[in-house]
Amino acid sequence: MKIIDTHSHLNFKAYDSDRNDVIKRTQEQSVFCIDIGTKYETSKRAVELAKSNENIYATIGMHPIHIKTDLLKIKTDSNEGAFMPHGEDFDYGVYKELALSSKKIVAIGEIGLDYYYKPKSKIKFEEFKKVQKQVFIKQLDLAKEFDLPVIIHCRMAHKDVIEIIKAKKLRGVVHCFTGTIEEMKRYLDLGFYIGINGIIFKLDLDDVIGQCPLNKILTETDCPYLTPPAEGKEKRNEPIFVKHIIQKIAELKDLSFKKVANQTIKNAKQLFKI
Repeated sequence: MKIIDTHSHLNFKAYDSDRNDVIKRTQEQSVFCIDIGTKYETSKRAVELAKSNENIYATIGMHPIHIKTDLLKIKTDSNEGAFMPHGEDFDYGVYKELALSSKKIVAIGEIGLDYYYKPKSKIKFEEFKKVQKQVFIKQLDLAKEFDLPVIIHCRMAHKDVIEIIKAKKLRGVVHCFTGTIEEMKRYLDLGFYIGINGIIFKLDLDDVIGQCPLNKILTETDCPYLTPPAEGKEKRNEPIFVKHIIQKIAELKDLSFKKVANQTIKNAKQLFKI
């Protein structure tokens, strides 16, 4: 049975020592992956992985935490890989050129707004939000130009994200959804899908999953992060562990694993045209 992880980061440094082995396991277990770009470096690597592996697709985009700004010290992540200590300026032309490089690019993402780490002063915070919104909108424009869906990262910013995407009239998914039922319904009203991953083992999202129609759910791992407890706390996450997300959704909705697996891969095919 085929299953899908619509949000993996096999392009990250965390897999440099055994990436081929991890990919081989996905192939052996009939797992399809959408590998997600978070800046130019990882976007380019995602495209390269997609080109060389039949079961992998790619996205390109700049995560809000990588936006160049003097308003906040950027947090570095050794799992992700090297990048400029002051972030990256979003260059529309460079990302457009990358978008033209492969037909296996299926979305623009991971893009959006993240207000978790923020400047302490109110004035700087407002400027910080303004910069993030400007880059977010530029990337939505890129998606519109290429008629691609978007993969949205949103942390403590649902009101602003909803306001922006409502005006743009795009399709996509809200990755790693942790919002309220009311916020979920607003995204559904805009035609968006809801991304469900291992965060459901840390936060109580049972009611959100219960009330979200199965035909609007996408399954994710966000690997190497958010490893399901069944695999052990210290173990690095990988795409084959998406089976635990499918099983949890099946339990909450009183459905079979097969029913959830088949519908969620159908959802991914519909959104990403794969």
